Amino acid sequence: MDVPRILDAIRSPADLKVLDNEELAILAREIRQEIVATTSVTGGHVASSLGAVDIIVALESLLDMPRDRVVFDVGHQAYAHKLLTGRREAFKTLRTYGGLSGFTKPSESPYDVHPSGHASDSLSIATGLAKARQLKGTDEKVVALIGDASLAGGMAFEALNYMGNEQLPLVVILNDNEMSISHNVGALMKHLGYMRASSQYRQARDNVQEHLESSGPVGKAITNFGRSMKESMKQFVIPHSMIFEQLGIVCTAPIDGHNIAQLRETLRAVLNADGPVLMHVVTRKGQGYMPAVRNPEKFHGIAPYNIATGEVIKSGKPSAPKYTNVFGKALVAEAENNADIVAITAAMKGGTGLDEFAEKFPERFVDTGICEEHAVGFAGGLATNGKKPVVALYSTFMQRAVDQMIINVALPKLDVVFAIDRAGIVGADGPTHHGVFDLVYARMVPNMRVLAPSNEAELVHALHTALAMGGPFAIRYPRGEGEGVPLPEAAEVLAFLERGWGGESFHEIVNNLRTSDPYMVMADFADYRRAQNDLSGLYRDRGVWNRMSLMNIANAGIFSADRAVNDYARDIWHVKPIK
Repeated sequence: MDVPRILDAIRSPADLKVLDNEELAILAREIRQEIVATTSVTGGHVASSLGAVDIIVALESLLDMPRDRVVFDVGHQAYAHKLLTGRREAFKTLRTYGGLSGFTKPSESPYDVHPSGHASDSLSIATGLAKARQLKGTDEKVVALIGDASLAGGMAFEALNYMGNEQLPLVVILNDNEMSISHNVGALMKHLGYMRASSQYRQARDNVQEHLESSGPVGKAITNFGRSMKESMKQFVIPHSMIFEQLGIVCTAPIDGHNIAQLRETLRAVLNADGPVLMHVVTRKGQGYMPAVRNPEKFHGIAPYNIATGEVIKSGKPSAPKYTNVFGKALVAEAENNADIVAITAAMKGGTGLDEFAEKFPERFVDTGICEEHAVGFAGGLATNGKKPVVALYSTFMQRAVDQMIINVALPKLDVVFAIDRAGIVGADGPTHHGVFDLVYARMVPNMRVLAPSNEAELVHALHTALAMGGPFAIRYPRGEGEGVPLPEAAEVLAFLERGWGGESFHEIVNNLRTSDPYMVMADFADYRRAQNDLSGLYRDRGVWNRMSLMNIANAGIFSADRAVNDYARDIWHVKPIK
């Protein structure tokens, strides 16, 4: 007999309000089990969702949803949210055709505030919701849940600056798990690391303030200097002061993101604040499932897997190499012969096939974090100073940096290669991740040449061509396995037509001939070449050429207009001329 689960009784977040902290902790374990059981069949974003379970349970137990709004950044961590908002029965359809989306989706549920999928936009959405609340004079809660990697994105900083200046009433929950898709990089990550190591900083600051206020006339006089002096004391006690509080955002001390009692206690306080609050929560990706804990990058987005071992379930049929892996190995081969090549990605070292490159050429590998605009602008700077950067991004994320592609790379005709992975339909990840716009935006960019290899061998040649010829190139290729064609022993510059003439690119023509060829040009091309060679030989003998030309002219009468019209009238149209 199956043991009854608390999860089976949850129909909406309102059901959480009758549960105590211990029961909520049991529910969190059941949710993790459900996530693992489902994603082992469907695949999905496992590690991040497991890490955020306790935060979501604690938060939604206190809110009045859907009146109160929770904005998820990216949506990788929203699986628990789906299970708590009436979608438990449908959860088994996660990331399948016609089933539940892998991300939040307003058309799917009134509890989903916006269609997530790309990083760093949640704070702007939440800021807009909070501003609308202010304008309407209502009192609903607004909460944004964002990861530490997403917080490094430029859009997030813009939102932080605005909400701090406006003192908007909203809560930002920073899910600090020290990971993006790959390991986090950058100064902000180091700052958060300091905060994790100094979890008592806020208490130290407040103790100093309290001591000054209670130390007699001198202390009171000092504190009467106001906020500026208070900030000076904070700087004195904590040299690495909180960047968020400098923006006018109150920040909590780091708390345990897997302690539901502590989470709820802190949330009760911050949800009633009348200004912006950042709640710093430290979690562990993959919490509750050891294979995901040990390898969170692998379990960021994983295919169906064996629960016991964590290993991906393979189909058993022979497979061709994946386009991503072919690109990665081809780039390593190019870099071995060209010391100017620099590989750049935005928190996707493994996803774009750059693991081997990073290992062999660490000084020439750059991970910018989730900062696509910076990645492309940075590439422009490298190229300006004589390097050959290759920017490897998913198609859906590359579209965030089209402005930089135009201004910082294409207009000055710099030697930058854009390796656009996941071009085309990507299936389970849904519309926010389909790479269906790159062909449109890349083709409209001036000076940009776009290559779309039809197989993995052409991808190798396309990369070599782009690096050899110079100028901005975009190479788009799909997700998954190639066609199984043999890879070339040596890469070659593609044929004359693809190189173009006089600055013009003929790639579109060539690609049309290779793929569709409606007029059978390529089907007859061998015979066409033989005929042209014969004509060239005849033309060199002027006597023969002139005689043949005259005979051709003499016999052309059969094709005269009058005769042709009469033949068509009689044989095709079946009409008689009017006399």
